[in-house]
Amino acid sequence: MVNHMEPHHAAANDARPATTSIVPDASNIVVRKLTVDDIKEALRLGFEDFKAKPSHLFVLGLVYPFGAALAAGVALGQDVLPLVFPIAAGLALMGPFAAIILYEISRRREQGREFSWGDIGQVFERASNWNITILMIALTAAFGVWLVLAQTIFNATLGYAGYVEPVEFVQRVLTTPEGWTLIVIGNGVGFLIAAVVLATNVVSFPMLLDRNVGAPAAVATSLRVTAKNPVIVALWGLTIVVLMVVGALFFLVGLGVVVPVLGHATWHLYRKAVDHLD
Repeated sequence: MVNHMEPHHAAANDARPATTSIVPDASNIVVRKLTVDDIKEALRLGFEDFKAKPSHLFVLGLVYPFGAALAAGVALGQDVLPLVFPIAAGLALMGPFAAIILYEISRRREQGREFSWGDIGQVFERASNWNITILMIALTAAFGVWLVLAQTIFNATLGYAGYVEPVEFVQRVLTTPEGWTLIVIGNGVGFLIAAVVLATNVVSFPMLLDRNVGAPAAVATSLRVTAKNPVIVALWGLTIVVLMVVGALFFLVGLGVVVPVLGHATWHLYRKAVDHLD
C-alpha cells in the first residue's frame, strides 16, 4: 500500500479543535493536473483498501432496503417500475455523502492507522458539522429534483394509468417512439444533473473530512479541479457509471464490491487532485 501522507499529518488531522477557525475560501488551495494514470492508480488503491478492510456488508446495508422495497412494490402490483431507473441512478448522486465511512478508512490506512467498525460513531460525529450537512441537503435536493423531472418526463412521453407487468413495461420503453423519446430526454436531463453534481462534489466531501474548510471552499475547490481537468473528471464520471452498471448486473453481490471500491478510489483521487497539507 502506498503511503500518500507523511506520518506527522496523522496527528494534525485528528486533532482539529472545534474552536479552530474554518478556512473561508479556496484561493490558497493548490489543485493539480490529473491524468488517466491517476484514475487507474486511484482505482487500484481503492481496491487495495477494500481488500484490507472489506466493507461490503456496510454497503449492502444501504443498498438492500432499496432493492427490497422495489421487489415488494412489484410483488404487490404497485406502479413502481417507471421510477426504478431514476431512483437507482439518483442514488448515485448521494454517493459522495454515503461514502464518508469509506473515505475515513482510506484516510487512516494512509496514516498507518487501524479502523474498527466500532469507530463509525466517531466518524459520523466528526463528519456531522454544518458544512457537510449543507452539502448533504444540496445532494438530497438534487435527488428530489431529478425524481420530479423523471416522473414528469415519463408522464409526458409514456404515461399510463394502472400497473403494467415488467416485461410489457420494458417492451414499451424499448420498442415504441414514446419510449425512445423517454430514453433520450430522460438520459439528457439526468446527464446534466449528474454533471453538475460531479463538478461540485468530485473532491468536496473528502476535503471536508480531511481539512478544516467550509462548504463553499470545498465546492469551489471541486469546481477548480473540474475546470483544470475537465476531460479527466468526465472520464472519472464515466468510470463510475460503467462500474455501477457492471455491479448492478450482479445486483447486491456486484454492488457490494463496486460501491466501496469507488468510495475508496474517490478518496485517493482527491489526494491526487489537491495538494497535501503542510
